[in-house]
Amino acid sequence: MSNPRIQLIHAVTGAISPIHEAFARLWPEAQAVDLTEASLATDLSEAGELDDGFTKRMAALIGYGIVAGADAILFTCSAFGAAIEEARQGVAIPVLKPDEAMIARALSLGPRIGGLATFAPTIPSLASELETAAEVVSLNPEIELRHVSGALDSLNAGDRAAHDQLIIEAAAGMTDVDALLLAQFTMSGVRDAIADVPGRTVLSSPIEAVLKLRDLLGAD
Repeated sequence: MSNPRIQLIHAVTGAISPIHEAFARLWPEAQAVDLTEASLATDLSEAGELDDGFTKRMAALIGYGIVAGADAILFTCSAFGAAIEEARQGVAIPVLKPDEAMIARALSLGPRIGGLATFAPTIPSLASELETAAEVVSLNPEIELRHVSGALDSLNAGDRAAHDQLIIEAAAGMTDVDALLLAQFTMSGVRDAIADVPGRTVLSSPIEAVLKLRDLLGAD
């Protein structure tokens, strides 16, 4: 499939630029189109956990993508993994969770997995997805996930430099891992600024997601 239509579904506008940059770099032939539902992140912060209502909302968003002619759908907010997993059952086209491809890559790198998230509700979602994916391939990794407090507030206030610096500092404290996951799409821009550590691979969701979609759809 040479020019597929990829429906991107965002909960925050900050994810739009990173994923489009990844497509431009790795798969420019794909037609990546955006749908933003900005109340999702706010509602999850207030609710504190995913419930059936979020699953129904994910299903509705998937349905929109299908009606709009998508060949595949990619969600870009990492806090909704369990709801997306339920909602995508039985769907005829590929529907990717934000961190799905990154998690698979991380598990292939070694048993020590670290992760940083700037949106606190992502932590339990990512932990659950890591554990489930590891169980499928009969692995028992050591997992350590940390919330980078204050980074998202800085980003929302327009201070990208402070956001990036907080992530860099947090990454400096997680050197004894085989893979370091940057859980939010909005974190991908800082990946290259994180200091190299022998034996540690820093992964970002957008790059791994685009590579996975390209593989699934048989890009030329």
